[in-house]
Amino acid sequence: VMNADTLDYWTEHALQFIDITDEVRAIVERSGVHNGQVTVFSRHTTAAVIVNEHEPLLLADLTALLERVVPRDAFYHHDDFSVRTVNVTPGERINGHSHARGLFVPVSEQLPVTDGRLMLGRWQRVFLLELDGPQTRKVVVKVMGVASA
Repeated sequence: VMNADTLDYWTEHALQFIDITDEVRAIVERSGVHNGQVTVFSRHTTAAVIVNEHEPLLLADLTALLERVVPRDAFYHHDDFSVRTVNVTPGERINGHSHARGLFVPVSEQLPVTDGRLMLGRWQRVFLLELDGPQTRKVVVKVMGVASA
């Protein structure tokens, strides 16, 4: 059995953690897959999918870490439109830092499905991590495996 859904989100700001666990769990349950896996994939180079704990101080720490490692105000060749000629669109965002932050976080997560349930640990949650917002984001959730007998 294979089932794919797309979730749409409007993000409010950069470095925003959006808990999408309940939506992913509902897709898994509707899929009819008894044992298999689910892939949760961001269709963007400046948004990620991660699994971590939904604890506000931890999320603040992770935000601060990304801001320290890849500061917004550093120089990025990607943002120099006087020399950049590839993949430039009208109204192009100044977002070299967002792409660089994407280097440190995964674009997707693959999670087990057992007995028709998403197998997350006690504190684990699935997040869409916005690195560049605000903007519209699409997350593909694809469930694959063996259906219930």
